[in-house]
Amino acid sequence: MKKIQYSVGMMKNPAHPDEGQKAYANLQQTGIINTDELAEHITEHNSVFSKGTIVGILAELSVCMRELVLQGYKVILGTIGTFAPSITSEGAPTKDAFTASNIKSMTVKYNAGKSFDNLRRDAEFEKTTTRKAQAAALKAESEGRTSADWTEEEPEQEGDEGEGGE
Repeated sequence: MKKIQYSVGMMKNPAHPDEGQKAYANLQQTGIINTDELAEHITEHNSVFSKGTIVGILAELSVCMRELVLQGYKVILGTIGTFAPSITSEGAPTKDAFTASNIKSMTVKYNAGKSFDNLRRDAEFEKTTTRKAQAAALKAESEGRTSADWTEEEPEQEGDEGEGGE
């Protein structure tokens, strides 16, 4: 199994702004998988369905889930998780003064299912350089240089929940 790569950066934790910077992990995303690639991956797991069938099912799933969420349904996809409608609104002085025009946005809230419980337990990690350092090294190599300088101070970053913060 491929290990999850991370780099380490210095940043403040927004939950504790009075504290100085600390070293936190920054996940280095491996890449992006689109629907076609996901369908291909599924077929590689001995699926009885063709890639085209899987792409069609995923496309129809998206259409149907959107339709159901717009009707106010919570959609539970087994161990994948739950997709529920969520709204935000501006306040009104009274309940009687509140109308649908006070509702400003509608989104989908995702809650991970059992398949995504305790990912940390099953994950393997590997420390790597930052994407900035990797890009500088590739640029230097393409220019025929044997070294790259990426030592300039990076701007101060704030912690990001899920990517380092406490």
